[in-house]
Amino acid sequence: MIEMAIDHGALEFILPASWKTQIAAWLAEDTPSFDVGGFVVGNRQRSATLWGKSPGILAGVPFFNEVFAQCGCTVEWHAREGAHVETHGGKMALATVIGPACGLLEGERVALNILARCSGVATVSRHLLVNLRTAGYTGVLAGTRKTTPGFRLVEKYGMLVGGADTHRMDLSTMTMLKDNHVWSRGSITKAVKAAKAAGGFSLKIEVEVQNEEEADEAIAAGADIVMLDNFDGTGVKVAARSLKEKWQGKKQFLLEVSGGLTVDNAESYICNDVDILSTSSIHQGVRHVDFSLKINVDKGQGPEVSG
Repeated sequence: MIEMAIDHGALEFILPASWKTQIAAWLAEDTPSFDVGGFVVGNRQRSATLWGKSPGILAGVPFFNEVFAQCGCTVEWHAREGAHVETHGGKMALATVIGPACGLLEGERVALNILARCSGVATVSRHLLVNLRTAGYTGVLAGTRKTTPGFRLVEKYGMLVGGADTHRMDLSTMTMLKDNHVWSRGSITKAVKAAKAAGGFSLKIEVEVQNEEEADEAIAAGADIVMLDNFDGTGVKVAARSLKEKWQGKKQFLLEVSGGLTVDNAESYICNDVDILSTSSIHQGVRHVDFSLKINVDKGQGPEVSG
């Protein structure tokens, strides 16, 4: 069994207090002026079915719900978040949305866009996690900070639903010292010392290194996490074993591997001396899961309203 955050409770409760204002902003962006289509359909109470049209992991339920809540509608789900959307070449009914016709159509595209993107991230995250666990990796699969500006919360949420670690949420969450930080400060040791002085005891420090010598310097300086950046699979295994053996009983640290990992090649990096495998491939450029929302039409009233 693969343990994931979603197994421990409803992930909607992890969202910050500000997230609903982001939904309002997205709705405002989509309807900055008159909504003539809303005028056409009016406010008659209707129901609509959310259809899953391609296989994947369902993610983004709180965002979908809030979009329609702000449009005066309610949502009844027929599938739980984190579940597999099984289409078998057809489509799967996932939820029923009820409200005024103008509200259903006002929220439709915003809600579907969020759900499609979030589910796409969750799907690739789950796929890679299953592959790694099947191959024997017991460490952490994590995303990165290479997220879409303004859409980070949704993408990070999708990683959690898929079973991946979100990694740091922003520049204020953990201090990651990369080559530019080190070059600007003068050395790894000086950079770590400055970060510890400013960040205090509660902020972890991660250092990106290019070779084992730099890793030794970072560990000696007191880095909490050392990232082996752009190592190949063989290089990772050799360096990770060497570092863990060398520093055993002397310093506590985590080893992370990042750079160039994808769904196709991540298994070649598997080594349980590595604590974290991080990759942007689980959220950058992933294929969306296909959904549609169709207003339910009584027999004899004409065709469905297309989305």
